[in-house]
Amino acid sequence: MQNKQWILSSFPKGEIQDGDLVLKEQKLAELKNNEILIRNIYLSLDPANRGWMSGQASYVDAMQIGDVMRGGTIGVVETSNNEKFKIGEIVNCMGGWQEYFITDGKGVQIIPQNTGFPLDSFMSVLGMTGMTAYFGLLDITNPKEGETLVVSAAAGAVGSIVCQIGKIKGCRVIGIAGSDEKCEWLTKELKIDGAINHKIDNVREKLKELCPEGIDIYFENVGGPITEAVVTRMNIGGRISLCGLISSYNAETVVPGPAWGNLLIKRIKLQGFIVFDYFKRAMEAFQDIGKWIHEGKLQYKNEIIPGIENASSSIKKLFSGENKGKLIIQISDDPTL
Repeated sequence: MQNKQWILSSFPKGEIQDGDLVLKEQKLAELKNNEILIRNIYLSLDPANRGWMSGQASYVDAMQIGDVMRGGTIGVVETSNNEKFKIGEIVNCMGGWQEYFITDGKGVQIIPQNTGFPLDSFMSVLGMTGMTAYFGLLDITNPKEGETLVVSAAAGAVGSIVCQIGKIKGCRVIGIAGSDEKCEWLTKELKIDGAINHKIDNVREKLKELCPEGIDIYFENVGGPITEAVVTRMNIGGRISLCGLISSYNAETVVPGPAWGNLLIKRIKLQGFIVFDYFKRAMEAFQDIGKWIHEGKLQYKNEIIPGIENASSSIKKLFSGENKGKLIIQISDDPTL
């Protein structure tokens, strides 16, 4: 059997360029004792992919030139020499940008069957995307009814879920996004209290208008000047959940940021987090989010692009803001459909 794989060919400088990732095909290795062969169905495209391509270690080991591009996947067990996994089981793992993945099962999680949710939802709202929003907001900031929550990249996969959980918890929610279409979706469909188009609005002035009593909680996905504008409006005892800094991922120079003196003066709590830290508590998020979806309190969008060959070009949508919801590549047929 042949296996198509996206290989890291060079470390990007600035934005990801054609040639930084190269699609290659090679013969699959023979399955060893205790190993399983997974056919990847869905591949998650995330801003974190850009950081993993930098050649620098972070919360995970640095990728090396020649490595298969790292990425989260949902797949089906095709062959098993491991008693813990049966042929036909659907699993979630870091299967990479490739058609097939051979593993000893470490880090592989079985996805429950017959949940009533489509399989691709476990790549987004019922997967790491939902966990990121759930724990990043609730565990880090402990929102209280009546508080004002501001979310950057609010129309994105994580941000849109944060906005809705904030409303469920009784917060006044203001979202910052990159187009009038996204802002309209946030206010009319997700029913948040206000939205700011950072590409045409004066963010600082709009925050004064929409947050007249200041900001209690900021869910940070972007960084740069947007963060600076938000921090200046934060109240004493405010909390910031640092999820991502997408404005700096492709930057070749230092991106301007906030005057951090406000954190000191206003006794603001800022905490970064990595969703991997919460894997043991995943069921908490799964149960609550699943209930909210059934109750009609939470909705989500997945943008599914067919064909592994489109992965490298599609990831650029994350940084241009073209994607609508969670960006997913469909590598092979979904057996649940």
